[in-house]
Amino acid sequence: MAIHENLLGGPPPTHLPDDPEPREALAAGTDPAEVAGKYPTSSLAWAQLADDAFEGGRVVESYAYARTGYHRGLDALRRSGWKGHGPVPFEHEPNRGFLRALHALARAAQAIGEEEEYQRCSEFLKDSSPTAAETLG
Repeated sequence: MAIHENLLGGPPPTHLPDDPEPREALAAGTDPAEVAGKYPTSSLAWAQLADDAFEGGRVVESYAYARTGYHRGLDALRRSGWKGHGPVPFEHEPNRGFLRALHALARAAQAIGEEEEYQRCSEFLKDSSPTAAETLG
């Protein structure tokens, strides 16, 4: 078995590099909008904005925040060697921002009637991390 493949012959898990500053700022209670403004590449900050907007009934705003976090996460995954598929483990804390944004995008898409996008994002989340799909869903 090649060192770059998992036991099923697929790509290895992608582990994003740690980016502690936005995570620590959010944990300290800093406004997520301020964190996103200071760290615009942080999927975690955008995911938190999406969650807050959704909880506040601002579904379209949540969708926009989630889409931003999702695309920022895709950029980071590609920089880390991800080729468009394969595991993105929720157990690796730096991956959680992307996975949360993906979940938020699915949730908001469903809420605005984008059923195809909801299905696609839900499947992508399950394929990337069954743990994230179970934990966040």
